Amino acid sequence: MGLDVDKVREDFPVLQRVINGKPIVYLDNACMTLRPIQVIEKIREYYTEYPACGERSMHKLGRKVDEGVERSRETLKKFLNARNTKEIIFTKNTTEGINLVANSLDLKNGDVILGTDKEHNSNMLPWQKLSSRGVKYEIVRSNPDNTFSIENFKEKMNKDVKLVAMVHTSNMDGTTTPMKEIVKIAKDHGALVLMDGAQSIPHHELNMKKLDADFLAFSGHKMLGPSGTGVLYGKEHLLEKLGTFLVGGGTVVDTTHSEAKFEELPQKFEAGLQNYAGIIGLGEAASYLMKIDKENVEKHETELNKRITEGVGDVVDIIGPREAGKRSGIFSFNYKKVDPHEIAMMLDEMENICVRSGAHCVHSWFNTHNLKGSVRASIYLYNTLEECEKFIETLKKVIDAVK
Repeated sequence: MGLDVDKVREDFPVLQRVINGKPIVYLDNACMTLRPIQVIEKIREYYTEYPACGERSMHKLGRKVDEGVERSRETLKKFLNARNTKEIIFTKNTTEGINLVANSLDLKNGDVILGTDKEHNSNMLPWQKLSSRGVKYEIVRSNPDNTFSIENFKEKMNKDVKLVAMVHTSNMDGTTTPMKEIVKIAKDHGALVLMDGAQSIPHHELNMKKLDADFLAFSGHKMLGPSGTGVLYGKEHLLEKLGTFLVGGGTVVDTTHSEAKFEELPQKFEAGLQNYAGIIGLGEAASYLMKIDKENVEKHETELNKRITEGVGDVVDIIGPREAGKRSGIFSFNYKKVDPHEIAMMLDEMENICVRSGAHCVHSWFNTHNLKGSVRASIYLYNTLEECEKFIETLKKVIDAVK
C-alpha cells in the first residue's frame, strides 16, 4: 500500500488552521517539519505527569523520567539499527553533534578533513576552526549538475585524510551522496566517516550497520520531533576513545578539587540537565516514522516534486539536477535577478504558502556561484498534490507580477 496522506494529515493540528480564510500550505520542511499530535501529547505527558529531574533521582517521578529517556534511547537504537544504546548520544541538534566530534577527535597538524562543496555551515565551520592547530579542511567539487563526484573524491583521498565529514542529503538542492560507496573508499584509505544526516534521516531508511559510517549527526526538528533535540550516533569503540567535550553535571561519577572520574557511555557526553521532554518527544517521533514505510515517503515526495518541476521548471532556474528524482523532495530555484526573499514573501501573502529563501546556511556554495541564494520549496509526507498545484498556480502569478 502507498502512503495514506489524508490519514497522515489528521495527525497534524496546524494543517487544520485557516489564516485569512485560506489554509496553510507548508513547504518549509527542509528547515523544520511539523509535529504530529502523538509527539505533542508525549511532551505534554512529561510536563503534566512527571515534570521532574532524572539522573539518579530516587523518587517515583525521577525514575519515571529516567525510564522515558532510556525508552527513547532504545527506540533511536532501533530506528538507526545501531548495535546498542551506548551508541546513541542525545544532543540539542546536528550542530552540537558535529562539534562534539570535532572537539573530541585527536586530530593533529597536517591531518586532512574532506567535505563537499555544498556543506551546511554546521558541517564546515567546526572543521575550519581546527586550522588553528594545523588541521586542513578541503572540499570535493561536485559534478556540473551538482551531483556528487566520486572521481573528484577519489582524487582527494590519500594517507593524510583522517576524516570524511559529508552531508548525506543536501538541504540546498536535495541531492543525496552515495554514502555506502564513500564509506568504502574512505575505509580503504584508513579514514573515518561522519555523516550529516539532518536532511536524510526524515526521508530515507538509514541502517548504520549496513552503511558502516563511524558517526552520524541529526536533529529532531527535521524528523517530526521537538526543536532543541538531536542525536549523535557513533560506533561504541570510537566513542570510547573520544575525549570529553562539554563537561559538568551528569558527566562524572565523582570529583575531587583536582580531578574527575567520568561516566561511561553515553552519559559522559550528555552534560548538564537534559531536555527530558524533548528527548521523550523525539523517541515518539522516531516511533511514528518507524510505522511509516520510508520507501513510500520517498516515492510520494518524488512524485510531488516531479509535478512541481513539470509545472514551473521551464520558467525558473532550478538549483541542482533537472530530474526531480535526484532532488528528493526539494525544489530550489531562482527567477532571473529577483530577490528570493521577495518571491517567498509574495507566496506567503497571497496564499499562505510557506517556503524558505536565502542561502540556507550554504553561503559558501552560493558565494562561489555568485548567487544571493534561492527560493526553496521542500516537501514531506503530509503534503498533497493539491498543495503543489496551488504552489504552481501562485508562483506563476508571482512571476507575472515581478516581470
